Amino acid sequence: MLKILTPTIFLLATTWLTPSKHLWSSSLFYSLLIAATSIVWLALPAETGWNCLSPYLASDPLSTPLLVLTCWLLPLMILASQNHLMHEPKSRQRLYISLLISLQMFLILAFSATELIMFYVMFEATLIPTLIIITRWGNQMERLNAGTYFLFYTLAGSLPLLVALLLLQSSAGTLSFLTMPHTPFVTLASWGDKFWWAACLIAFLVKMPLYGAHLWLPKAHVEAPIAGSMVLAAVLLKLGGYGMMRVLVILDPLTKDLSYPFIILALWGVIMAGSICLRQTDLKSLIAYSSVSHMGLVAAGILIQTPWGFTGALILMIAHGLTSSALFCLANINYERTHTRTMLVARGLQVVLPLTATWWFLASLANLALPPLPNLMGELMIISSLFNWSPLTLFLTGTGMLITAGYSLHMFLTTQRGPLTSHLLSLDPLHSREHLLLALHLIPLLLLVMKPELIWGWAS
Repeated sequence: MLKILTPTIFLLATTWLTPSKHLWSSSLFYSLLIAATSIVWLALPAETGWNCLSPYLASDPLSTPLLVLTCWLLPLMILASQNHLMHEPKSRQRLYISLLISLQMFLILAFSATELIMFYVMFEATLIPTLIIITRWGNQMERLNAGTYFLFYTLAGSLPLLVALLLLQSSAGTLSFLTMPHTPFVTLASWGDKFWWAACLIAFLVKMPLYGAHLWLPKAHVEAPIAGSMVLAAVLLKLGGYGMMRVLVILDPLTKDLSYPFIILALWGVIMAGSICLRQTDLKSLIAYSSVSHMGLVAAGILIQTPWGFTGALILMIAHGLTSSALFCLANINYERTHTRTMLVARGLQVVLPLTATWWFLASLANLALPPLPNLMGELMIISSLFNWSPLTLFLTGTGMLITAGYSLHMFLTTQRGPLTSHLLSLDPLHSREHLLLALHLIPLLLLVMKPELIWGWAS
């Protein structure tokens, strides 16, 4: 743990002390070294459960894949942001990279926290760098509105969680993940107990986001710069799923009955968000709504509380993190060349950028869960555990997968095929930096097919 955290802290100093001409190359190189070192976490023995650094910081098979994904994303965000920040003053470039590094520090501390209050503090701390990135480096004037939505949705959901955690601390005497699963369950009967149960989960359901509390996500994604979209899609949404997995273990007696409406809402959200994707004209908005659809499936898999549901949810979170981040990178590559996100205006790009069309094809197939990619493995595990709970869920999940395939192919065909518009005849070819960026997203996804037990979580 320390060999990742300490270099990440020192990377902040490196960003401000490095000569200007080496700023991007040095920060990229050091963050890649940290990301490569973090892969060692996956090789730690899982038989003992926890791998502790201290009573407050530890990792287990559930948090390790998310920690590695967090570290893996920082060099990719630096790679993706290089072009659109080149014309800004060096001090602003340093500040931007510092915010990305601080975001990685908060996320590492959140995923490796063993105390619920520490997890809550880090969960909230990630808001600050993300909000600054969206509101300062966003593309349009609506970015302030998007930042307000993002901040207030998350804060309104997480304040009841703080009250619920303080109540739990006073009654159980501990908030440690290491001891809480072994404390005796309290019989929960009153209405107050049911509100306490809901308060514990609503913050995470808003963060995921559950359909109905999802309005902040498309706004934040559309207005954020590329690094903001990448970290939102790949890691920040996963904080909600990870928090639910941790907290649900201690909410057990009530979950059996109270989770039904949330499961149904999540499954309905899979269909509704997918249907919204089919009529989007904005490319980033389409990818953002597809995240809502996928995270609805993850929420249902976690709430069902079976080993297969948990495993499928974790696999789908990791696979979706890499896939949606790659799709946002591709959308940004298109935007930097065509200066529009409207799909009908920037269509037929396969003629001019044939190699980019290959990346689009791979990312779209990963998004629609093509076998044998981990996306399909996660979805099938969640669908089979839901079917075991109620056979009727097969209609909702099956329709959701059909719609997902529809909008993924619609996105690929609209952007790549068809006649090229007359104003797009002279486009810059892709740089090797961008090819490297997309390769570092999609190659890990393909390699996970060979050894999926790395991201199985507790089931391994």
